[in-house]
Amino acid sequence: MIKREDDGLWVVLSETIASHHEEVLACLTTSGGLTRWFPVAAEVDLRKGGSITLGWDEKMSRTTTIKVMDFNADGRMTWAWHPNRHPDLEVPVHWAVEPSVEEGSKVTLSEGPFDPAQTEMMIAMAEEAESWRWQLCNLRTVLEVKHDMRRVRPL
Repeated sequence: MIKREDDGLWVVLSETIASHHEEVLACLTTSGGLTRWFPVAAEVDLRKGGSITLGWDEKMSRTTTIKVMDFNADGRMTWAWHPNRHPDLEVPVHWAVEPSVEEGSKVTLSEGPFDPAQTEMMIAMAEEAESWRWQLCNLRTVLEVKHDMRRVRPL
């Protein structure tokens, strides 16, 4: 979904996951958690100015390094993301994991803010949102159904 806020346009995706807040947060902030649903291997330096290196093979010969722009242990962090088709662009990807007493946890991924005149960046992130939606579904499946994404990777 695209939202208009006072500071610009945002691409926002949300997923409610029937799992404890701390377990969901660990899937975004730890090597073991990330490898449950996203990369094959990961190295995490979780602090503002740190980085997360995602390995797309076990030997870490194909990697993506993400700068950690901000981190707050309450369940919020911001990554500097480079879209697949536009590696020259650096886009803030904001993660928020909030406990929901009734349903588990709410995960919100927000990309932005974008100036409405930044057409190229908006198109890149709208395209990228399709992939993020799929990844959020992977995260929910791993936590709710206990499916082991480490065994089969559709990469």
